[in-house]
Amino acid sequence: MKKANIFFAAALLAASAGTLFATEDPTFIRTATTSQFDTDFTKAAEQTVNAVVCIKSFTTRQQQQNPYGGGGYDPFGMFDFFFGQPQQRQQPRQQPRNSEPVQSGLGSGVIISDDGYIVTNNHVIDGADKLEVLLNDNSTFEARVIGTDEATDLALIKIEAKDLSPILFGDSENLKVGEWVLAVGNPFGFNSTVTAGIISAKARSLGQAQQKNKLSIESFIQTDAALNPGNSGGALVNLKGELIGINSAIYSNTGSYSGFSFAIPTTIVKKVMTDLRQYGTVQRAMLGASVADLDAKIAKEKNITATKSGVIIASVQDRSTAHELGLQEGDVITAVNGVHVASRAQLVEQVSKYRPGDSISITFIRNNKEITKSATLRNQQGNTDITRKGDFSELGCAFMKPSEETKRNLGISTGVQVQGIKAGSFRDAGVKDGFVILEINGSPVNSADDVERIYNQIMRGDDQDRVMFLTGIYPTGKKYYYAVNLGE
Repeated sequence: MKKANIFFAAALLAASAGTLFATEDPTFIRTATTSQFDTDFTKAAEQTVNAVVCIKSFTTRQQQQNPYGGGGYDPFGMFDFFFGQPQQRQQPRQQPRNSEPVQSGLGSGVIISDDGYIVTNNHVIDGADKLEVLLNDNSTFEARVIGTDEATDLALIKIEAKDLSPILFGDSENLKVGEWVLAVGNPFGFNSTVTAGIISAKARSLGQAQQKNKLSIESFIQTDAALNPGNSGGALVNLKGELIGINSAIYSNTGSYSGFSFAIPTTIVKKVMTDLRQYGTVQRAMLGASVADLDAKIAKEKNITATKSGVIIASVQDRSTAHELGLQEGDVITAVNGVHVASRAQLVEQVSKYRPGDSISITFIRNNKEITKSATLRNQQGNTDITRKGDFSELGCAFMKPSEETKRNLGISTGVQVQGIKAGSFRDAGVKDGFVILEINGSPVNSADDVERIYNQIMRGDDQDRVMFLTGIYPTGKKYYYAVNLGE
C-alpha cells in the first residue's frame, strides 16, 4: 500500500513539473505545455472594447416596447433574442401622437470601418424612428440605416465620425470546437462588458426557419459565453481580438442567459455587409433545391453507403442552379467548392458566401458514386441580375385619403386614393388616377404609411415573386383588381 502511495505522489510531482510520470518506454511519455491552455484574455479585450458600441433605439409609435427589445421580432419562438422579455421589467407607457421619440430598445454594434460603418442585428434597429450610438469613450452620434437583411438578422448603420477603431475580421471557418472566445457588448446597459467561453458547436441550426417556411440563414456559432439582453449585435472574438461572429440569439425560457448563445459567423457577416454597403440590399444566390439532412434512417432506405453525412435532395426547381447542375431527387451533396458540408445549415452557409453570377462546384453522391459538377449561381428570379434596393417612389404616384363625400358615395369607411400617376410600377400595372385602394395583399389600408409599410415588407421578404395585389374601387363605383410587379 505504501509503495502505491509513493508511486502516485511521484506522478503528481512529475505532472506539476510539466511532464507526467512515465516508464522508460517513450510511447508512454506525455508532455503538458502551457501554451495550449493560455487563458490571458486581456489583449483580445483591449483590442475589442473600443470597436463595440451601444445602440439606443427611439420610437414615437404607439406600441409597447421592451427597453431591451426591437419591436417584438422573435423568429425562433422559444429561442429569445437578447431583447427577450424580462418579465420583471415594467413596460414604458404608450406615448401620445406627435410626442418626442422615447427610448424603446437597447443593443450593441461593432465598428467595421474608421469612417463610421457599424454592423448590428436587424432586430436591434427594426421599427426605430431614431438611432443613437454611444462609443466606448462616451461620444454620442445619431446613426442612419444603410441597409437591413431580415434573413440573416443583420443590419448596417452609419455614423458621421472619423478615425474610429474598427475591429479586425477573423475567419470563422477556421474555428475549432473548444476554442476560447470572448463576447463583448452591453448587457442590461452595462457598457463594454466582456465575458468568456468556448465554442460549443459550429453550423448550428435552430430549425425554426424550416418550420415557418421562410428563408433564413441558420448556421450559427454556438458558445457558452454568458450573454444577456443588450448583448445583441455585439462582437464574438477569438483570443487574437479578431471578429468571428455577431451575437444574435440565446437559448432561454426567461430572456436571460441559460447556458447557450448563438452568433452569426463572419463568413456570412462579411458578405452581407459588403452587399448592403455596395447595393443597399443583399445579392442572394440560391441553389434552387429542397434539401434535408442525411441520417442513418434515410441512408438505409435509399441504400446510400458511399457517405454517412451530407444533404439529400428532395426536389429541384426549374430555372435554378440545381437544375443546371443536373441534380436529382436522392442525390446527396457533400461539398461546395471543395468545402465539406454535412448538414443543411453548412450548405446554406457556404452558398450564402457567393453572389448570383459566381461559379460554384458541387460534389454529390449518386448511386454511391461521387460526382463533381460546376454551374453559375442564380437568384430567386432564376437569373444573375443585380438586385437594387427598393424605393417607395418607384410606385410612381402619391396616396391621399379619400374625401368624406367619396367615402359616402362609395359606401366605404377606409381606403387610400391614388393621385398624380406618373412613370412607375402602378402605371405599368394599369392603375389610373382616382383609384381607391381598399386592400393590398389582403391587408386593409387607410393611409400612405400603410402602403409604404406593406411595400417595405414585400421588398424585405424573400418571396420569389414580389407583387402587390391591389383590391379597390374607382369613383364610378366599379371595382378593380391589379397585380403590381415589384420584382423588376
